[in-house]
Amino acid sequence: MRFITYLHHGTPRAGLVDGDCVIDLHAACRDVPSDLRAALRQDCDLHDAARRALAGSAARLPLAALAFAPVLTEPGKIVCLGLNYHEHAREGGRDKPTYPWFFLRAASSLVGHGQPAQLPRASAQLDYEAELAVVIGTPVPRNVARSQALSHVFGYSCFNDISVRDFQKRTSQWTIGKNFDATGGFGPWLVTADELPPGGTDLRIQCRLNGAVMQDANTRDMIWDVAESIALLSEAMTLEPGDVIAMGTPAGVGQSRKPSVWMREGDQVEIEIERIGTLCNPVRPQP
Repeated sequence: MRFITYLHHGTPRAGLVDGDCVIDLHAACRDVPSDLRAALRQDCDLHDAARRALAGSAARLPLAALAFAPVLTEPGKIVCLGLNYHEHAREGGRDKPTYPWFFLRAASSLVGHGQPAQLPRASAQLDYEAELAVVIGTPVPRNVARSQALSHVFGYSCFNDISVRDFQKRTSQWTIGKNFDATGGFGPWLVTADELPPGGTDLRIQCRLNGAVMQDANTRDMIWDVAESIALLSEAMTLEPGDVIAMGTPAGVGQSRKPSVWMREGDQVEIEIERIGTLCNPVRPQP
């Protein structure tokens, strides 16, 4: 099943993808909130809601006519992994880390499929990063066993961890370079975990810039897989429904190329993950 968040008169609404159409979940099932994160936090059975929506008579909206919001517009936490692919660590001049380089993103940095990724006035060093996004569906207890971690995953999506590199390098912490407005592409939809291999493993992941392949790898090449990452995070924090984990990017980022490749006004960046879909964002100047 594929769930999206689309904009209806500027207001985010949860939807179920049905072929080339979308069913508004709340319109089809009044007991389901119109917000995906709220539905997850209220422990709604979204699989059952989807079946009822598909069997019902609710109106179908043409997918191509909709404006997309980020899959979750207000995640509780967005935890990101840095240097989580062997070749990406090497291209940055680093050995394999002994512990994940965790950092956080803010919800204000997110941008939906088809919406402009912002080229900030403050920098020209805007870099792409193709990533697998994990959405937590049920509370993850502290110190969860790796063998139980995947049972708490609701689904997976595409993520573009767009980075403002010169700001990222201004301090030893990456926060500022990872949190410019409208730089975290998230979408186009959320594919439920039952549709994919456990942990979203063995999926081809690509980034294309203006049609040229810049990153091409497989999620099996991650240093820390989804289950281990959840287990490690649970040593420190309770992961809650609607939290997001961005699993790091493979080799081929713009800053490591010679010469460096930065995204420019008018560019189109695409993140494609096998069996999930393609996230597309045009690059536009900061308003």
